[in-house]
Amino acid sequence: MPVTELSPRKFRSCLIAAAACAATALTFSVAAPAQADTAPELREGGVPEALWNYVSSPGAVPGANDWSCKPSAEHPEPVVMLPGTFFNLGANFVKTAPRLKNAGYCVYALNYGFTPVSLGRIGGLGPNRESAAQLDAFVDKVLASTGSAKVNIIGHSLGGSVPMWWMKKMGGAPKVDKYVGWAPSSHGTNLNGIADLGTKLNLMGFVTHLSNVARFPGVIEQTNTSDYSREMWADGDTVPDGPHYTVVMTKYDTVVTPYATQALQGKDVDNVVLQDLCPADRAGHMGLFNDDPTLQITMNALADGPADFKPVCRGYGLQLL
Repeated sequence: MPVTELSPRKFRSCLIAAAACAATALTFSVAAPAQADTAPELREGGVPEALWNYVSSPGAVPGANDWSCKPSAEHPEPVVMLPGTFFNLGANFVKTAPRLKNAGYCVYALNYGFTPVSLGRIGGLGPNRESAAQLDAFVDKVLASTGSAKVNIIGHSLGGSVPMWWMKKMGGAPKVDKYVGWAPSSHGTNLNGIADLGTKLNLMGFVTHLSNVARFPGVIEQTNTSDYSREMWADGDTVPDGPHYTVVMTKYDTVVTPYATQALQGKDVDNVVLQDLCPADRAGHMGLFNDDPTLQITMNALADGPADFKPVCRGYGLQLL
């Protein structure tokens, strides 16, 4: 095939056209916005992860305690979570922390009430007033880090009682927008229920080493006859102009008994019994940590959802205690 020679004029025209094409391509590549990297969703954990984290990761759980997190306009208040008696944040929030983080919240969790016999894993043993002081310092740290004016609180069992002391007796209420308690030991319980919890944890392989539950003030103070309980509720259940309160209870609770005593009375309170919404849900006191209806109710409360919210009845929690 014969080769066609280009005249100098045509050659210059080709060079100019090629340069123009290259410049256009370069301009487009610079001006075009880069695709934003989307963080992969965190996987929610269940019972196996909780068992593993109890021993191997008591102070960390995916989704929580990212101190670089800045709240969005959609979720301006960070969420602070407190685990229950004998538990730690690594086990208690394997399902909740990822769900909140995936939904766009800044999420934080606190281990409190650790003593020398806690072995770095067993929370809620120390005096509850001291635990409330730990919460006070932690909330201030969260507010300073995020620049937010208030936090939301999620507490399981004793983790629901300690924030109440902090709000009622230490002036913490103005720092809280919403409070969600899962089977909180609101008005106390009998010691047998808490002792049974310690026994069950040993049977599950958790390392409690609690030869006598009565040695630990954080446990004793949850009884309905303790000075802590009496002083807590002497002036009513809620704080005037305080947060909105949501309490999630299960009829199958054998730790904080009777379960109806967990309810709060006062302004801006929603008391929810799981079985009123999902009759087949047999989650016990411990089982609320991985009970999906409980998490749905929690997410609805944090989002100022409808008061008549009804969760999808599936993914029920452990039928334990």
